[in-house]
Amino acid sequence: MTRKEQLKNNKAMERIFYESSNHSPMVDFNPDGKLTMEGRSIPEDVNKLFYPLIEFAKKLKVEKTTIELNLEYFNTATSKKLLELLKTLDANNNIGEILINWHYEEGDEDSVEMAEIYEECLLRVKFQYYEHEELKVA
Repeated sequence: MTRKEQLKNNKAMERIFYESSNHSPMVDFNPDGKLTMEGRSIPEDVNKLFYPLIEFAKKLKVEKTTIELNLEYFNTATSKKLLELLKTLDANNNIGEILINWHYEEGDEDSVEMAEIYEECLLRVKFQYYEHEELKVA
């Protein structure tokens, strides 16, 4: 699929953008294949947060998508829905290459372990890991 065809196919798709809150991450899903989730994810209604994202993932048509995941904390409900989202992207044959940039705080072995579990569950997705310094709270 040429870049022109991708743009035409994704033109009807709307960008999804949510600002972060105390309970929900910043989300920026662009039809060009750049997908970002950043912050804390402990929403009251995980389905309300993830349903539009999963539907977006089903419809996406791009040669390459890059997912920036920089979640400082997420609960079990988010973990389950995040895996569903990643599996949906993985199963979408209209996406060529899929790259997940997994960002985690220095020493956060739980985050790395969770990413490795996701990686084992996915067939086509490539993971890259980026460690950063722990944020200091004053």
